[in-house]
Amino acid sequence: MTYGLGIESSCDETSIAIVRDGQELLSLKVYSQIDSHSPYRGVVPEIASRAHLEKINSLLAVSMEEAGIDFSDLNYVAVTTYPGLVGSLMIGAQLARCISLVHGIPIVAVNHLEAHLSVIGLERELPPFPWLGVLLSGGNSSIYIYKGFGDLQILADTQDDSLGEAFDKVSAVLDLPYPGGPYLEAKANAYKPVPGEKNPFPKLLKEDGENKIRFSYSGLKTAVLYYKRENADSLPVEKIAYYFQKTAFELVTRNIRKAITKTGIRTLVAAGGVLANGTLRESLEKEKERSGFDLFYPSKKIYCTDNGAMVACLGYHLWKQKSFVGLDFKVSPKRNFEQII
Repeated sequence: MTYGLGIESSCDETSIAIVRDGQELLSLKVYSQIDSHSPYRGVVPEIASRAHLEKINSLLAVSMEEAGIDFSDLNYVAVTTYPGLVGSLMIGAQLARCISLVHGIPIVAVNHLEAHLSVIGLERELPPFPWLGVLLSGGNSSIYIYKGFGDLQILADTQDDSLGEAFDKVSAVLDLPYPGGPYLEAKANAYKPVPGEKNPFPKLLKEDGENKIRFSYSGLKTAVLYYKRENADSLPVEKIAYYFQKTAFELVTRNIRKAITKTGIRTLVAAGGVLANGTLRESLEKEKERSGFDLFYPSKKIYCTDNGAMVACLGYHLWKQKSFVGLDFKVSPKRNFEQII
């Protein structure tokens, strides 16, 4: 049996997990910093790194106890090294170095984005490569060709706001709490559209041809802002939330169709925090039936958000490839590690 420790501290969740054989979750502990960042309606890097520092050791102790193992049982320590907030990444990196130095356990450096896509391995056998990986989160709206562990090729990216960012900004426009996702979803679910009713928001990137695949949500955010101004006297929040989601998710499914046509790959893995949205899941399922592709995404919503389990899961496969790093490994805010810090 192979035991792996996963450390996640890239942004505003501190998380430790223990996984056996890359598939069986023995313990998962997550400390969310939402309450600390809510007054600022966004993540404050200095607050985030301090919270990681304060919580990470206690999470480690509790997770090890729950898993019922010792450090001598661990075969590897997997830690997120990029992308993310540098100060936050450094907290997790230092813990991994300490464990490795004291107990002689090899370190596996993990790409945070790839970890999101591989976390489905905790719920089922991973499908054969290659996949199309659709990552929708607070920082990313991207489609990747996932060729193998450690081998991601970007196919489509956001030109401005990510989908998760758009949820937060629109939530602020509508005076809803932070983070915006759950509140906008609840408002949207409460709205029943009138038959024949027109969507007040324009189709996104309608000028793009079949060969151009990209995301852009800043225009939708602006459209919501103008619509609010025009309807200030009787603001239909539920209607805005409903059509915001409808417009935003239509671009996702349209880009998926384009990606499948362009690559010929018919296995799709969707991941990231926005996948916790039930309406998005329904949209993906409908597109799956319409276009006829294999679709996978985490069934447990905790696997959609940042967590140590996804790091430990990917770490297992990289460990089998002997993709180890020394104590002098670096962290980076960049997705492709162009700038090393």
